[in-house]
Amino acid sequence: MIRALVLIAVLAASSASAQDTVVSASGAMLRGLDKVNGQTFDVELGNGETAEVFGLDVALGDCRYPADNPTGDAFAFLTIWEQGKQQALFDGWMIATAPALNALDHNRYDVWVIRCITPSAD
Repeated sequence: MIRALVLIAVLAASSASAQDTVVSASGAMLRGLDKVNGQTFDVELGNGETAEVFGLDVALGDCRYPADNPTGDAFAFLTIWEQGKQQALFDGWMIATAPALNALDHNRYDVWVIRCITPSAD
């Protein structure tokens, strides 16, 4: 029993220290896909901006990346809705390296994060 508690304490301490610090970027590069005709569209958005991606409006709240590895991953807070409609289809964090983890659920269009706009990526 004591061994199990010690093991849990060691694992909890090591996972807490392994967490990366993130930095907020000035924007993000997103890619849209029209699943019907296979057309893709890349768009660069600044934080707080909204853009049209096919029949969807996409708003970027923030894009964050690991401070020690700016090209390693991107975490973008997106709000996505169909043009002319009020209800959001997606409202949350999307991760560049795991887009299926928290994905947009739309029958025709797909949107995902490519990378954050960092000083070295400009």
